[in-house]
Amino acid sequence: MARFVAQISRCAARSVLSFPHEATFVASAKSFKPANFIRHIATTHRCNAERRYTDKHEWVTVDGKIGTVGISNYAQDALGDVVYAQLPDVGSLVKKDEECGALESVKAASEVMSPCSGKVTEKNEAVESKPALINSSCYDEGWLFKIELSDPAEVNTLMDENAYNEFLKTDPH
Repeated sequence: MARFVAQISRCAARSVLSFPHEATFVASAKSFKPANFIRHIATTHRCNAERRYTDKHEWVTVDGKIGTVGISNYAQDALGDVVYAQLPDVGSLVKKDEECGALESVKAASEVMSPCSGKVTEKNEAVESKPALINSSCYDEGWLFKIELSDPAEVNTLMDENAYNEFLKTDPH
């Protein structure tokens, strides 16, 4: 009996099937209908949590009109152990590519630049009280702040993960 095996990413699995991990689907040749399977995958909306990056190593994920902002693994590694985080206050307005906070580590200090314009709706108070979360979990528990995007199209000007990885390989930082 012929078998069809398809691998889908965690992102696609979550948005299509609400699975928390990568999934493998196996179907017998008799029950598999390629046109239906391909149409279902092709028409599925892209994952809202696609991470976009700036050339200053901040990232943003967007859910509706709310963007969650943090720094990349590359940035946290370059900084070393983060010991202090100054985040923008809730209600403050931030502009794309402008300074809105600061991080200090045992090695250096770095400005936090906003990847998008908008109004700060939440800051990660856990990071302010325990800045090491940035080092241990920069993409999950170590996010910095959330903003209501004033121009959601700004996100499209940022690098996707593949472009950011290429940027890291080619650009002297």
